[in-house]
Amino acid sequence: MSARFLTLFFALGFSALTIAADGDATRVRNVVLVHGAWADGSSWAKVIPLLEKAGLNVVAVQNPLTSLSDDVATTKRAIALQDGPVILVGHSYGGMVITEAGAEPKVVGLVYVAAFAPDAGQALGDLGKEFPPPPGGAEVRPDSAGFLKITTKGVVESFAQDLPMQERRVLAATQGPTNAAAFGGKVTNAAWKAKPTWYVVASNDRMIQPDLERKFAKAMNAKAIMLPSSHVPMLSRPADVAKLIVEAANKSGTSAKGQ
Repeated sequence: MSARFLTLFFALGFSALTIAADGDATRVRNVVLVHGAWADGSSWAKVIPLLEKAGLNVVAVQNPLTSLSDDVATTKRAIALQDGPVILVGHSYGGMVITEAGAEPKVVGLVYVAAFAPDAGQALGDLGKEFPPPPGGAEVRPDSAGFLKITTKGVVESFAQDLPMQERRVLAATQGPTNAAAFGGKVTNAAWKAKPTWYVVASNDRMIQPDLERKFAKAMNAKAIMLPSSHVPMLSRPADVAKLIVEAANKSGTSAKGQ
């Protein structure tokens, strides 16, 4: 093999590796998942393995559900621990959290999963008044300390009605009590105005009106998909939800290169 051939061979090989590395470098590798009210990080249990199989580093926060500011602070700590750009994903009330925490410089894309997407100055209670109240809201009960839970009936019939009955009952038994004060917290920043967004509309949602979800997606100019799901598409349709998050990681890469 001639020296000239070897020189050409190694030059081409090096160029190919450089192109592959550069192309791979444009992909966001970190995903931070934010659960909603009456839940915890395990609500992402079916999505996490799919994201990891796709080569992503995944962290699910464990929000205290004591106030919006506490949950935002917890999420920001999780973002800060990541070693590069982040796709931030929120379910339900978690959409409030990522709307505020999404202003962090490391966050380069937002994915809302059947989630609230407020504007600056809005609290959760300000949203959706133009639509009939969703059926699941009637099954929320306060305790003496001001924490809210959903009745087992509410979980079975309105929160997760498309899951196997055993899974529904586990969700009812393990739900995280949520302080009513969290729903009164107002966001000061709407990160979706400045960053790419994706949205999963759950067309059979009985906790948030699907029409309200569609309104959020349109206002954000989000890349939206609609799933025939209950309020928990990450549990009933995990492959579809994971696919959208992977798309967000791939498509946000170009804007992430400057991070």
